[in-house]
Amino acid sequence: MKPKIFIDGKEGTTGLQIYERLGVRSDLELLLIDPNQRKDPEVRKKLIQAADIVFLCLPDTAAIEAVTLAESSHAKIIDASTAHRTAKGWVYGFPELLAGQRQRIRYASRVANPGCHATGFLSSAAPLVSLGVLPRDYPVTCFSLTGYSGGGKKMIAQYETGEKDPALKSPRIYGTNLQHKHLPEMHLLSGLTNPPVFCPVVDDYYKGMATTIMLHNARLPGTPTAEDIRDMLCSYYDGQTLVTVSEKMGNGTYLPANCMAGTDCLRLVVSGREDQTIVTALFDNLGKGASGAAVQNMNLMLGLPEYEGLTLEQEEAK
Repeated sequence: MKPKIFIDGKEGTTGLQIYERLGVRSDLELLLIDPNQRKDPEVRKKLIQAADIVFLCLPDTAAIEAVTLAESSHAKIIDASTAHRTAKGWVYGFPELLAGQRQRIRYASRVANPGCHATGFLSSAAPLVSLGVLPRDYPVTCFSLTGYSGGGKKMIAQYETGEKDPALKSPRIYGTNLQHKHLPEMHLLSGLTNPPVFCPVVDDYYKGMATTIMLHNARLPGTPTAEDIRDMLCSYYDGQTLVTVSEKMGNGTYLPANCMAGTDCLRLVVSGREDQTIVTALFDNLGKGASGAAVQNMNLMLGLPEYEGLTLEQEEAK
């Protein structure tokens, strides 16, 4: 029998992207809800309890409610909201991030899909902390540039509908209260003593992200160079398919934030010199930053080929 899949919240940006990836697959059965009944808890409960995997593409409060609808059923849940990313009993859905994480996801019944900014930050910070290169008490700073699709339907409409506000034609810093909703997972999963000082930026392009951490090498054990840090990250992600490290240093080059748009991969680019380093994660906020990651987690949880239905990048130009 084909695994049965229900997307609770298919109408949102993440839900639609998951549906597009799964709708063309012949190895799955999608359970669909009448659009007029999509907020009916009894109808949703029936579909949730009939499913093998449920994607929650909902606001936090609705996602928490949906989990209760799955009680006493065999349904496994992948929550794309922020509601359970640091909750006990939930596995963080970033297979490449930490030793054993892929296996934890494979056998989990509750998986929290990472946030997009958190994915970019953790892909560089967590390995460096784990390797002992980045001290746990290091005062990390991070900026993260994203396309406007990360803001969901309302923001997409602002950028694409009618006469555009001139302010939307330039990059916009936001989250200036330094309390962005991704910070709790960035803090917990990185292993850092303190959360990073985090500055997100949205710009006038549809999708793609560039998330960068900045380091003073003299503050790191052994005073590694930027090339040393690149080599360490290469070793850490050796053999991974979706998360890779550029063979070339980024020195003197432009790093377009949308260069990985349309793929479900993430590429780390290290730039710098003897005394300073930046590490930039390039990926699609709707791919490895959201829906692509959710499908990867689903494949693992169902015992299917991990990269089925995902778009792998072209080989990097040498």
